[in-house]
Amino acid sequence: MRFFAAALVGLAISLSGCAPDRHAPPFAQKPYEAFSRTDAVAVAMDEWRLFGMRVDDNDDAGYMQTEVTMAERQPGLWQRIGEYWWEGLNANDPDNRWTGKHDANGEVFSVAVNGQYAWSAAFISYVMRIAGAGRNFPYAADHAYYINYAARAAQGEVPNPLLIAENPQSYAPRLGDLVCFGRGHARSLTFADLPTAKLFPAHCSIVVEIAAQQISVVGGNVEDAVTMTHVPTNQSGLVGAPWMVVLRVMYLR
Repeated sequence: MRFFAAALVGLAISLSGCAPDRHAPPFAQKPYEAFSRTDAVAVAMDEWRLFGMRVDDNDDAGYMQTEVTMAERQPGLWQRIGEYWWEGLNANDPDNRWTGKHDANGEVFSVAVNGQYAWSAAFISYVMRIAGAGRNFPYAADHAYYINYAARAAQGEVPNPLLIAENPQSYAPRLGDLVCFGRGHARSLTFADLPTAKLFPAHCSIVVEIAAQQISVVGGNVEDAVTMTHVPTNQSGLVGAPWMVVLRVMYLR
């Protein structure tokens, strides 16, 4: 149901020709400054620091979800995630009233159904919105929506795209780019499978640092927080599995 609802929202946005932004602050509705990778990285890093500068380099090994361990349910942080939903998504998106622990009616949902309220795509949408991406970015509650947008852009089907899908086997991610992989039943998806006919579970993070044979990425809802992960690269700066696509962000500077 979640993916179907997101697809309907995406269709409505594409038909309207411009994404509603009534929930965004004035400086993001009509960006005060040119959309830049420096600003996008700075916004992501500020959120990472807010969540305690968590690092996960072991794929959640040893992490247990409880009311106490889940940062997203703590005072001050569940509200911040509510801002990701409210400001990151478009005004007509049915999910934009959620928080880190509340549904659209303000009711607390249980830890057991936490996965139904995954906010990693809302986080990326928030970062892009606040950094000045403007009305034409494909803001969405599901990563697959903007992965497929970028894949269609790579095939020349999107005029003046803000994201272009690149093959991780030949394109080295730059600062501010997004790196993505499929989750669950979509874990085996590859770049060649894009775009897909339907939405699929995925995760994307933003590249915040590039070093010798390593990049640092920041993503939302990793161990229920905004978390950094260090991703190994080869000597050419290319990432390997499980990353299936790099989304090249078309910054203005």
